Amino acid sequence: MTAPATAQTDYFGLTIPFMHFVGLVPEHIEPGYARTSLPWRADLTNSRGDIHGGTLMSVLDFTLSAAARGSADGEEGMATIDMNTSFLSPGTGDLKIEARCLRRGASIAFCEGDVRRADGELVARATATFRIIRRRPGGD
Repeated sequence: MTAPATAQTDYFGLTIPFMHFVGLVPEHIEPGYARTSLPWRADLTNSRGDIHGGTLMSVLDFTLSAAARGSADGEEGMATIDMNTSFLSPGTGDLKIEARCLRRGASIAFCEGDVRRADGELVARATATFRIIRRRPGGD
């Protein structure tokens, strides 16, 4: 299955084909915080019809890293060092993902985030550690 035939989405200053493929919608970014949403699609589900855990981890990873970046200027990238995800209830229907950067140093950022259903039920919670990568002017 392929993603809808639309222009690539701007993911807070980045082009990320995989996030476009899963249909993640970037909503808001500010220093230390990011919010995205994931509309339900049948091709993102497991055998029970719930959003697949791997999909949840992928959208959490992106949203947490966006909170660590805190802006759409594209001057920094994030490399995931460690991520821990707890699944608390089924991911049914459209989902909201919120992430916060708890602490950010010169080279490492620590973040946490949640996935919630439209009714507010907590679906998954994750913590992650990222290496901050300074992008060189004119390329990577």
